[in-house]
Amino acid sequence: MTADPSPSSSSAAAAPSVKGVARALSQHHRAVVGFLFGFFVILVLYTTASGQFGTTNTIVALRSTPAEQNARTSPPPPPPPASSSAPNNNSAQGAVHDMENGKKDEAAKTMGQVRIEDKNVPGTEMNKTIDNVQTNRTDLSSQTVNEASDRMEEELIRQELGQDGDKNESNVKHGAPPKPVCDLSDPRYDICEISGDARAIGVNRTILYVPPTAERGADGQEWAIKDQSRKYLEYIEKVKVKTLSAAESLVAPECTSQHAVPAVVFAMNGLTSNPWHDFSDVIVPLFITARAYDGEVQFLVTDLQPWFVDKYRLILANLSRYDIVDFNKDAGVRCHPRIVVGLRSHRDLGIDPARTPRNYTLLDFRMYIRDIFSLPPDGLGIPYKEANKNASGGVDGGTGKRKPRLMLINRGRNRKFVNIPEISAAVQAAGFEVVVVEPRRDLRLEEFSKAVDSCDVLMGAHGAGLTNFFFLRTDAAMLQVVPWGHMEHSAMIFYGVQAKEMRLRDVEYSITAEESTLYEKYGKDHPAVSDPESIHKQGWQLGMKYYWLEQDIRLNVTRFAPTLHQVLRTLQE
Repeated sequence: MTADPSPSSSSAAAAPSVKGVARALSQHHRAVVGFLFGFFVILVLYTTASGQFGTTNTIVALRSTPAEQNARTSPPPPPPPASSSAPNNNSAQGAVHDMENGKKDEAAKTMGQVRIEDKNVPGTEMNKTIDNVQTNRTDLSSQTVNEASDRMEEELIRQELGQDGDKNESNVKHGAPPKPVCDLSDPRYDICEISGDARAIGVNRTILYVPPTAERGADGQEWAIKDQSRKYLEYIEKVKVKTLSAAESLVAPECTSQHAVPAVVFAMNGLTSNPWHDFSDVIVPLFITARAYDGEVQFLVTDLQPWFVDKYRLILANLSRYDIVDFNKDAGVRCHPRIVVGLRSHRDLGIDPARTPRNYTLLDFRMYIRDIFSLPPDGLGIPYKEANKNASGGVDGGTGKRKPRLMLINRGRNRKFVNIPEISAAVQAAGFEVVVVEPRRDLRLEEFSKAVDSCDVLMGAHGAGLTNFFFLRTDAAMLQVVPWGHMEHSAMIFYGVQAKEMRLRDVEYSITAEESTLYEKYGKDHPAVSDPESIHKQGWQLGMKYYWLEQDIRLNVTRFAPTLHQVLRTLQE
């Protein structure tokens, strides 16, 4: 029989087991206490840090949402359309005035408030908004405190390393300046082109560019240009073009009207009222600048001339389908997706196809003008040939045939023909039908263009009246009478070259000293008569005085007759 173990031996056996359990319980208790203490410490630290960041970096908290991150990387939405809450013109001028007077620090101080107000949070609810943001941080649904801490640490590291959108934005602001929007390099004209948030304030003659947030610099850029094709004309006031800095962008005047089409800002004054300058300085440059928009562009005109709008209304209405804005009197803030300030110009009354959007030529311009004024298509020949196509006996002016028609333009003040009846008789004797006209500034181009189109020859002294050659048909002739005083070069570069480019026949007749009234006025020994070169060497003002302003023309019709016969033969070819 086996004896039962003694109590002493059983106690000895159970002692190690009890001690192990106690030790395990002790270790578990310490672990639990340590975990709870650690959790409490982390919670205290997080709460403290959360409160600190919530009160000092509210903007960072607002930007940590996905929607705000998208907003940082996307261009700003277009300004709101005009409404009852839109600022009046005084506030717009005040904002511009503030920017011009350097109130950037004040604008910078309001940066946070402006961004919050963009979220439709009234200023009186600022504290409530901050409290809500902090509450959202401590009441994170479906997230643990550790996950929130990881997100915060990631945010701080991202900012520290410059990987955050705001950090990059800061680098842009303090880095390179924004790209220039104005080009002042051309010797003839200055041009400014703004694409994006462009705002036009007429009463201040100011165009503002509000760059996208990511492209805003600490400093803006500013230009003052003359918005016409001749940049050195003293008669044209300047338009201010300004790229706003980051601070200025926040207080830019709000739009009072939104427009879906681009705008071109240009001046109508200068040397206009002279048809050559009307076309050379405004209409042809406007064609170069705006034709490619196919009418989907609006004109904001500085120094608007009502007579100009009336005289050239068909051309202006075709280049733009929208109302012309008298920009000097425009009280609002117009917002366009693109604004061009100024007019491109390649040369006097000329077009360089290589520098136009669709390789337009001066011939294209003439065809464009003819189409606007509903003149016959280019396929038709010159009028007298068309009229005699079905007639027998040829087109030599015989019985029953229409003669070539010559329009004789006589100037009203200077370089005018003083023996018009004698010239008219000589033209008729050479085999032409003659029409004598003296164009006025207020003539109706709708009717006059048809009168020019009906002619085969346009004749006149070197001067603005020859600009009507745009209404001639292909292969018609321009007969230019060149005044005394070595003016052949001017005659060629202002009219001769252009006529040839437009497929017109260019014929020139240079008068002698005896055919100039300077001969009668000063005598044959005066330098203006005997030595024109000496006059030109003394400066253009003296040449202008004698040869452009004081001179009239008395044609020697006997000497002139061979030129008329030359023109007739040219037309018959």
